[in-house]
Amino acid sequence: MIDRVLQAIDSHRDQSIESLCDFLRIPSVSTQLEHKSDMHRCAEWLGKQLEGCGLKVEIAATGGHPVVLAKNEHRPGRPTVLIYGHYDVQPPEPLDLWKTPAFEPTIRKNEAGVDAVYARGAVDDKGQVWCHVEAIRAWQQQGGLPINVTFLIEGEEEIGSIHLDEFIKTHKAELKADIAVVSDTNQFARGWPAITYGLRGLVYMEVFITAADHDLHSGMFGGAVPNPANVLCELLATLHDPDGRVNLPGFYDDVAELTPREREEFARLPFDEAEFKNELKLTELYGETGYTTLERRWARPTCDINGLTGGYQGHGAKTVIASKASAKVSMRLVPNQDPKKIETAFKQALIDRCPKGVQIEFQSHGGSPGLVVPIDGRAMELAAKAIERGFGKKPVFMREGGSIPILGLIKQELGLDTLLIGFGLPDDRVHSPNEKFDLDAFYAGTRTAAALYEELSRL
Repeated sequence: MIDRVLQAIDSHRDQSIESLCDFLRIPSVSTQLEHKSDMHRCAEWLGKQLEGCGLKVEIAATGGHPVVLAKNEHRPGRPTVLIYGHYDVQPPEPLDLWKTPAFEPTIRKNEAGVDAVYARGAVDDKGQVWCHVEAIRAWQQQGGLPINVTFLIEGEEEIGSIHLDEFIKTHKAELKADIAVVSDTNQFARGWPAITYGLRGLVYMEVFITAADHDLHSGMFGGAVPNPANVLCELLATLHDPDGRVNLPGFYDDVAELTPREREEFARLPFDEAEFKNELKLTELYGETGYTTLERRWARPTCDINGLTGGYQGHGAKTVIASKASAKVSMRLVPNQDPKKIETAFKQALIDRCPKGVQIEFQSHGGSPGLVVPIDGRAMELAAKAIERGFGKKPVFMREGGSIPILGLIKQELGLDTLLIGFGLPDDRVHSPNEKFDLDAFYAGTRTAAALYEELSRL
């Protein structure tokens, strides 16, 4: 059967790309209010596509953007797979850096000379969701899927899945499954398909420093009053020690260290540090002493300033001491680190280090724990076989430095482990202008999804 399914996928490639481009044309930007109607339009469009595959579909309301919930006929005695993804995308700005408009999908050669589709959402995550839709379409055309499938495609992943917690809690019975599958990650490199078995967690904080009740002339008042921007810079400068370690009390207390096997496996991967620097136009790399670049990116905790605000930002000069300054700071966590504990440590450290004469306040923008899935389980074995069938090469096992908060929620509320099987590439410019999805990766991803359903029927 699988041979006929794969043949159907291969013969349908042109139509698959056309439909993907229709999906990508919908500007489903979840964070911008002007796109609220586009969000509903996108959910409805996706729902109709899944109905066309013979699935029963519900466009479920939430406190924000809707969820697309879809199922095939669930039969007793078969494994049930929950497929999670998202149809919302990041804002396309800055628009002037796109070679072609963000919501006008364009197929052209990438820097490697490979055909790719360029558009916002091409790989994050519409294109990867579409791999699963096309795989299911092919199975249904060949007599039906060999497993029970539930699609959970949300519209708020790019804004923190703010209503998904409540949705999952109130739909546990409908979401009951044996395992979850998420395709929102990457291959290790072109020609190196991968299974991601670990992700970092996240704590995202904003810190505000306030002094005078209004901005002051820097000549009349400079040197006599506290400057919030100066104070903020001094505080932020304390967040790392000279060895690149995060300088917060207790930050490393619960860190799960890499095993010798993991360090050996990472070292075997075809990673060229000089090429990595060249791609980023850097002369030097930076990070915690005693760890390789891959280890720092995938399995060590971090603390980074993501934004700074204070004083005059316009053209030319304005001699002013601003009354307020703020910074956005994210901390990527590894397994065993508790987001609440890290948030508390961050706040207390800056309070303790803050000088008198200014007010310090904080706002939390959410958090999630890190995740590691055992690589020696039955589901991993089956997934590896599916990837080899789809890509023609055995996968490597890797971690990712990013975060997918939904995975912790799936584990906590539904008790499910998750297979992270991504089809993108590190150079896909996710969240940046000129986001892309290589077409050969799209085709191989669709074939992998189809093979995965057959393999998981053996669970």
